[in-house]
Amino acid sequence: MVGSLALGAPVAARADEYTDLLDILRVKGSLTQGEYGALKLKHQRHIAEDAAQTRRVVQSTRDTGSPARLRAARNGGTRLASAGHVTGQYATSPDGDVTPVFVDANDAAISAAASARDARQSMLAARAAMHDTSIIRMDNYVPGKGLTFHAGPVDINFSGFVNGFYTYDNAYGKMVAGGTSAGAGGSKFDASAIRNGYLPAGLITKISTRQEGYDIQAVFGMYPGMDNNKPGAMNANSGGSAVALGTPGIDFRQVYMTFGNKKMGTIKIGRDLGIFGSDAILSDATLITLGSIGGNSAPGNTSLGRIGVGYLYADWIPQISYQTPTISGFQGTIGILQPLDEYNFAGGVTNSAGGTDALSAQSTHHGAPMVQGKVTYDFTVGEIKTHLWAGFLIQHQQRLYSSFIPESAKRSATVEAGEVGAKVDYKGFEGLAYYYRGSGLGTTGLFFDGIDPGGHKRDSEGYYVQATYSFNKRFRIAGSYGVSNLYSGPQEINPILVRRNESEVGAVFYKLTDWLQLVGEYSHTESIAHNGNRGKDNSMSAGAVLFF
Repeated sequence: MVGSLALGAPVAARADEYTDLLDILRVKGSLTQGEYGALKLKHQRHIAEDAAQTRRVVQSTRDTGSPARLRAARNGGTRLASAGHVTGQYATSPDGDVTPVFVDANDAAISAAASARDARQSMLAARAAMHDTSIIRMDNYVPGKGLTFHAGPVDINFSGFVNGFYTYDNAYGKMVAGGTSAGAGGSKFDASAIRNGYLPAGLITKISTRQEGYDIQAVFGMYPGMDNNKPGAMNANSGGSAVALGTPGIDFRQVYMTFGNKKMGTIKIGRDLGIFGSDAILSDATLITLGSIGGNSAPGNTSLGRIGVGYLYADWIPQISYQTPTISGFQGTIGILQPLDEYNFAGGVTNSAGGTDALSAQSTHHGAPMVQGKVTYDFTVGEIKTHLWAGFLIQHQQRLYSSFIPESAKRSATVEAGEVGAKVDYKGFEGLAYYYRGSGLGTTGLFFDGIDPGGHKRDSEGYYVQATYSFNKRFRIAGSYGVSNLYSGPQEINPILVRRNESEVGAVFYKLTDWLQLVGEYSHTESIAHNGNRGKDNSMSAGAVLFF
């Protein structure tokens, strides 16, 4: 048998050096966990083969070696054996000198101890490298969860999405003030657009750390649209402008911080999605489609989805809120939020004197914050997962004014609203039902047309039901129906004000890759006034949504 020979300590030393190298490469992110495991397994197999070869030579040397040759083997036999080759029962150097090679139990013990020390040092070095602030590490990527980097004690996550659709809309009808249908303006037209859906694009940055027992996070969410922006009362969410040389709008919706822990719960300070209506909007299947388009001739940053046709927009509102820990499936959230104006969304009508009378009262003075809260309960029975929630909203509107009441009259009203919802998942099926009711709450947006020109609160209510089914991991369908009703105030006669907005939506989704979904959708939206006027539109859309 002829071959190279590697003995005891040198084998262990090379093994430790190679293992150190693998550990460092894994910590630095140069090797994936799978690559690291495969290389280490292969290296361990080579070590075992070398060790078996060494044992065979040692046994042969014990049978034939003299004391002098054994001492020579201990003192310098390694170099001879490494430089020469093995012939029969002897290790032979290049000059032909036959040198028996023998490693006794003491040498083996010393080698093993050295190997253990080297292994511990390697482990400590790898552990130190993991906490070395000069090394930036990255988590294994999970589609849709963004990219997470670790720089010492700080975690940085980047996530986002991009979407785009071709939409064709056929709109027609009579005037309905405050209607969500594109035909509520009282004219008939067809319109095509390349536009965003219910979501614009998004780029979200989260910076997290743990200090003195507190989990701390800062979040910045930027949401740009693709179509030209034409700022109005709703800023980047106003209607767009299909004129050359325009630029898109950027909606910086999220700027907030959180701190807390699993025992005390979490405190949030900053601008984020409101509490009331948040579960309804986040559970809406049209969130990644368009739903009610709200106008297609000059689209703004977003469509309407089910805003005003099943729920009111939760909105992105400055707030200080507290969320409890989850206890047996229950979790509560309560907060004080920036109070919002009562707003005349429906506009006005021309009076007999040639002036304009507002269809709803307004307010711009707030002596107290808005208060919102909700309770959620999650539980599982067998393969059925259930999410239940209930929420409320209260805000006092002061110094109301309109064409009929001056601000100096100091009229005021307390707005109250409540909501309940349920979502059930069973295998590939998901069903949802949601209902809200308010007094002075209005419709479509918070406090839009909630109070009549005389200063009286209008009642409103709405609901939507939804079902989705996933045939497999790629193909999914969804259908939903929703209604929002706005009732007249006491003794009010307002014939063209919207009484009811409703829509039906059907959509198909195909997941082409982990990032990319193809989407097709049909929606029908109808607005009905108190005098029976109707505005309608039918839209068809096709496009894609990318999440990373």
